[in-house]
Amino acid sequence: MQDLNFRESWATRIGFILAASGSAVGLGNIWRFPYMTGEHGGAAFLVIYLVAIILIGYPVMINEVILGRKTNKNPVGAFKALAPNTPWWLVGALGVFTGFVILSYYSVVAGWSLAYIYKVVLSATAAEIDHAEVFVGHITSVWEPIIWQAIFMILTVSIIAAGVVKGIQKWVTILMPAILVLLVILIIRAVTLPGAGEGLAYYLQPNFGDVGPRTFLGAISQAFFTLSLGMGAIITYGSYLREKDEIPGNSASVVGLDTGIAIMAGLAIFPAVFALGFSPDGGPGLVFITLPAVFAEMPLGVLFGLLFFILLSIAALTSAISLLEVVTAWLIDEKGWTRGSAAVTMGIIIFVVGLPTTLGYSVLSDVTFPGLGMDMLDTYDWFANSIFLPLGGLLTAIFVGYIWGARNAVQEGNKNAGLISLGNWWVLLIRYVVPALILVIMIMGIYDTFFGG
Repeated sequence: MQDLNFRESWATRIGFILAASGSAVGLGNIWRFPYMTGEHGGAAFLVIYLVAIILIGYPVMINEVILGRKTNKNPVGAFKALAPNTPWWLVGALGVFTGFVILSYYSVVAGWSLAYIYKVVLSATAAEIDHAEVFVGHITSVWEPIIWQAIFMILTVSIIAAGVVKGIQKWVTILMPAILVLLVILIIRAVTLPGAGEGLAYYLQPNFGDVGPRTFLGAISQAFFTLSLGMGAIITYGSYLREKDEIPGNSASVVGLDTGIAIMAGLAIFPAVFALGFSPDGGPGLVFITLPAVFAEMPLGVLFGLLFFILLSIAALTSAISLLEVVTAWLIDEKGWTRGSAAVTMGIIIFVVGLPTTLGYSVLSDVTFPGLGMDMLDTYDWFANSIFLPLGGLLTAIFVGYIWGARNAVQEGNKNAGLISLGNWWVLLIRYVVPALILVIMIMGIYDTFFGG
């Protein structure tokens, strides 16, 4: 058992910003954001998404960082410390559980991205190839996706077991700049393709004529998902902040970097998709089916395909380590486990829990959740994104706004604050705007799933 009085901290301010940004930057930015934008009309979706980031994402990010730094504890411990002898610790437990569930299927999709590092070479060098057939063949085989899922979890566990500074901070300071460099290279290649202007117009010139309720729902949900809010990761990372570290400015840096990378991902994808005559509304298959076809027709397509899927894998890894850190920190803080034992044990359990989502396209392809009619991976994802994440964010906002007290949070958040300080604007958002919008998201999402057309 380790010394419970010892708790690691980020060695530098940039260490926290890169780690928290790495948590936020992941498949949500590089995989989910482009296909959501493509499905919901391009630039209009982007504008609504940016508004949602400001009204929901940023205040909730500050909220969760405050809870972490104030208590220096994992999500369960944070609520226990601020509301002892009450059931509010269950909100923290929901965060730990949500991170657990998300990583169980997140690692499956991340495994696909690892596999595509070499598959894109095969597809780009083949004379004729059906890219949809390649993707379906991969996910419907039994052992191949399991092996790649296992490889990805081994990488994630190895980084978490090494610790906050030597593991998480060390690797995010390498991986996050790598993401930015790779994105810049891909953007330059995409926007210089003949015919790229049509893709840029689709992505940057809003047309609100086709905007409907689902556009708002998709944009707000994406803003919530991409920042890793409601899953315990930001509370956990905030718990490693020191008293001298400011919160509003650091949170703004995290939100800005995450949003910037999502926008850059769109700039890397849509000009290339339009330039080569493909449809932007490819859904979840945009990255794994449409883009390999794009790379196959692009000059130096093998190189840029390799770079893209390396980028996707790195982004997935930076998010996965934050998700595993949530449950690892819970075992360390609440149960007194050593970091190595906690990381390995939870990594194995999460891998096993995620197996049904891997097998949901092969031996469990006929299994669906009653009432949803979805495959296993989509079922895990629906519960996480439509129920667990918004519920966690809603209850956390209510807790800070009304139970612990928004004024207490403002006082904590303004310690050593720089250019940005918290005031009535933040209290208004966290007490009224955020809970109302999140509640609307949940109701609309559940209604759309069961009663929508």
